[in-house]
Amino acid sequence: MTSGFHEVRFPLRLSLSTSGGPVRRTDIVNLSNGRESRNSRWRDARRSYDAGSGLRSVADLYEVLEFFEARGGELYGFRFRDPIDWTSTRPGAEIGPGDQPIGIGDGVAVAFPLAKTYGDAGASSTRRIAKPVENSVVVAVDGVPQPSSAFVCDPATGIVTFAADAVPPEGASVTAGFLFDVPVRFATGRIDVNLSAFNAGRIPTIPLMEIMP
Repeated sequence: MTSGFHEVRFPLRLSLSTSGGPVRRTDIVNLSNGRESRNSRWRDARRSYDAGSGLRSVADLYEVLEFFEARGGELYGFRFRDPIDWTSTRPGAEIGPGDQPIGIGDGVAVAFPLAKTYGDAGASSTRRIAKPVENSVVVAVDGVPQPSSAFVCDPATGIVTFAADAVPPEGASVTAGFLFDVPVRFATGRIDVNLSAFNAGRIPTIPLMEIMP
């Protein structure tokens, strides 16, 4: 059984008309008193997208086919840029080292996984970020931005590792800012190309599903 991942991104210019977003699964049981019993089937949301779009050039269609073949269809995962959720902050805002909490120092721990928290006054949900964009991560300890020599972040795992002389002290808050991709795979074993005009055509649907890389 193969469940590999290729550290390549679906071409950005081919995903401008993408639709989709987070999906959650909830079991709902209607009780005899008229109330409901609700239980979340998944701990976290999974993103689902459709990268199909309107008219494209034959060259663009071929690029999609080539990318699909290189991934073996559904066999290998790859990176995908969510069109509205791809930074540690809100769309249009500049990222900063204090954007997202990623841990509390204990004077010993050197590794902290990137995460992004979504929430309001009612509740919050924390999402693990496993595919940051290389060289985009900035970090702060107790609000103090850290130099690039103080840490490294593995773009394949999203783990921030501090240098031996920069370990966060006990009780210190560790925060980070970053750009990131979503790990996905093709959710179909077939790509249908429709040549609808001279030197142009369309692929009506290109379903993608978020995976654990």
